[in-house]
Amino acid sequence: MDLFQHGHADLRALRENAPVHRDERTGLWLVSRYANVRAVLADPKTFHPDNALTAITPIPRPVLRTLARSGFSLPPTLANNGTPTHAPLRRLVARYLTPVRVAAMSDRIVELTRERLDRLTGPRVDLHPALARDLPAIVLLEIMGIDDVDVDALKAWSTASLELFWGDLTPDRQRALAGPAAEFHRWLSQRIRSARGDDLFGALNAAGVSVRDAAGLCYFLLIAGQETTTQLLCAVFHGVLRHGDLWSRLDEPGMAAHCVEETLRREPPVNTWRRVAARDTELAGVRIPQGAHLLLMLAGSGSDPEVFDEPERFCPARPNARKHLAFGFGPHFCLGAGLARLEGEVVLRETARRFPGLRLASTASPPMLGLLSFRAPLSVDVVLGDEDQLARGGTRFQQVVGAGGVGQG
Repeated sequence: MDLFQHGHADLRALRENAPVHRDERTGLWLVSRYANVRAVLADPKTFHPDNALTAITPIPRPVLRTLARSGFSLPPTLANNGTPTHAPLRRLVARYLTPVRVAAMSDRIVELTRERLDRLTGPRVDLHPALARDLPAIVLLEIMGIDDVDVDALKAWSTASLELFWGDLTPDRQRALAGPAAEFHRWLSQRIRSARGDDLFGALNAAGVSVRDAAGLCYFLLIAGQETTTQLLCAVFHGVLRHGDLWSRLDEPGMAAHCVEETLRREPPVNTWRRVAARDTELAGVRIPQGAHLLLMLAGSGSDPEVFDEPERFCPARPNARKHLAFGFGPHFCLGAGLARLEGEVVLRETARRFPGLRLASTASPPMLGLLSFRAPLSVDVVLGDEDQLARGGTRFQQVVGAGGVGQG
């Protein structure tokens, strides 16, 4: 199976025929059943997170030198930290992502969504650059109190970094990607050194976190905290628009949120994650040697029939949809899960209100981001609706705004 490009049939075959086995090409031990994936995530003493951010394609020395000149490093901080320093660093970041702070962002997400929807002229448009690309970055920066990052630069740094660390790459491609990755890390280090005030950078300084550790923490946080939400928005649009009359039902109470959960279960943007065995152990009757690198098939676990009835169906009424592992499990559960869920729900609902006749422009599968741990549509090519539908949608949108104001309904 190609670990960078695979489908649900491949994942189903893994679960049924080889739920724990070693992939000869990469040397990774693939774990695909829900119970086994959850057990690994729940046991950080046996399965360490140290390899979570390790480049899947080994970086050659000339590229390492390019990174080293910027002081680049990814020390153990959050996703890759199995040491006692993880908990206090996690608590520091979690202060910016409390349920109260996340809920308070709802009106702002509505505002940002409506601004972008108002700019759509159609009749055909790609919702990825028009809506999904920069909105999550703006939301993340605002909730972290950071107001001096150029969003276009952040997106360029982010996409380059994801590919550098999770792509199946040639040396030439690695050299091209190392430049923006190094630039981002250099900018972070400089910004953190001078940070004062209440934003995340200032809080790290005030807590006495070294520049090296703070830059490593913020490097991954500012990438994953918005790129995965961009990917989720693209996936949820495709998920809903491919399934019958769901688009017309998104104003029903809870429907948009339910559709986000089904997308996370079935098409999670973070489709795999890694762990390393700290000792000889056994999983599903298979001996795992100390030092083995495990690849947890998060996407496959979400369609495990032992947990989810009729797992191939996109079913927003599914009672246990939130049982998925798209945000991980245990001490490394995603800190931004609540914010991502809120953004998905609001953007989906507001778009359906504004364009009730919106539909996919083609039944063909979209181009996909094909990295080891990140998989999502790269475009959402839609037709906004015919002229009559657009007129009705605009009237309805104005009625919603006039009756309830921003964030209501």
